[in-house]
Amino acid sequence: MTETQDARAHVVAVSTDSEHRFGKRVVDAIVLIEGWGVEGDAHAGTTVQHRSRVARDPSQPKLRQVHLMHAELFDEVADAGFEVAPGQLGENVTTRGIDLLGLPTDTLLHLGADACVRVTGLRNPCQQINGFEPGLLREVLGRAEDGSVERKGGVMGVVVAGGTVRGGDSIRVELPSGEHTPLSPV
Repeated sequence: MTETQDARAHVVAVSTDSEHRFGKRVVDAIVLIEGWGVEGDAHAGTTVQHRSRVARDPSQPKLRQVHLMHAELFDEVADAGFEVAPGQLGENVTTRGIDLLGLPTDTLLHLGADACVRVTGLRNPCQQINGFEPGLLREVLGRAEDGSVERKGGVMGVVVAGGTVRGGDSIRVELPSGEHTPLSPV
């Protein structure tokens, strides 16, 4: 693994919800549990927890234990007239100063003193975003200049080292060694 450090990369806020709702409540701290996810969060577990995925195959391995979203997206959608705050799009960890969407698969994100999340892929924005704010989906799911689908709804990961994460914690990025694989939806 190759380590990078950007003094600006930090956690803006952390969020959780014990029920399956679209948004999550901002809290002072969350506890990440290795192989499980966010303690007390409705989406935690070793197998899929999202209702649509459970309906298809409840035994699928959980690649979406933690949802991370970059606060820079909130700035971008604000330019289009939308007001979004941490946790409102369902993320557990809101970041700033790190290009989450540009990371390769299997990047390790060290959050605070002890926690570590392995990035598994992109969040695939869904129609529920328009239920939160009509028209917002087109801002987080669009087309790149080459015509490919562009997903801006953050990244998903699994917890490889547990620990407490708080707003203000630093983020250290550890890139995988060898050839890098671009993120795809999980």
